[in-house]
Amino acid sequence: MLKVTDCQYLASYASLPPLPATGFPEIAFAGRSNVGKSSLINSLLGRHRLAKTSTTPGKTRTLNYYLVNRAFYFVDLPGYGYARVSREERLGWQLLLEPYLLDRHPLCGVVQLIDLRHEPMDSDRELWEWLGYHDRPALIVLTKADKLPRGKAQASFSRARRILNVDERRMVMFSARTHQGREAVWRWIEEQISA
Repeated sequence: MLKVTDCQYLASYASLPPLPATGFPEIAFAGRSNVGKSSLINSLLGRHRLAKTSTTPGKTRTLNYYLVNRAFYFVDLPGYGYARVSREERLGWQLLLEPYLLDRHPLCGVVQLIDLRHEPMDSDRELWEWLGYHDRPALIVLTKADKLPRGKAQASFSRARRILNVDERRMVMFSARTHQGREAVWRWIEEQISA
């Protein structure tokens, strides 16, 4: 597993220009609001509060950049699917996210998070299919695995795999509390940034 020797919050961007121009590889984290993107980032980096976590869905409204080992970026994307923001705000996020995911040259992989406790929603399936259609390397991370007994967690994993029509080798069960799945996520990230 890659050793994180240095990580820092760089900046938040509400529009595409100006994004960092270093050319460093970027790994984006996408998922519905309150699915645990910040918690996953903090777990991967071994930090408790680098990425801000919140119990309020829809808090992340910008592209939040974290520089890791002065060599690549983690990018925390705004959560999708949260109904309590205005239609204009949701449209603004869409106009920010689609060009980023489609055209950002240093983007080398997308980690899509889905809450293991719930069946994937249409928006989850649509993003997964969209990433596949546009040939964006992606990994499904099913979060909050510690919230379910092992048998139910495995059943939820299998159900998500069927709904999303994804090879189980491209899915990981993860818990921020126990760090289950952390090494598997890191292995996938390392493959993408070194490709």
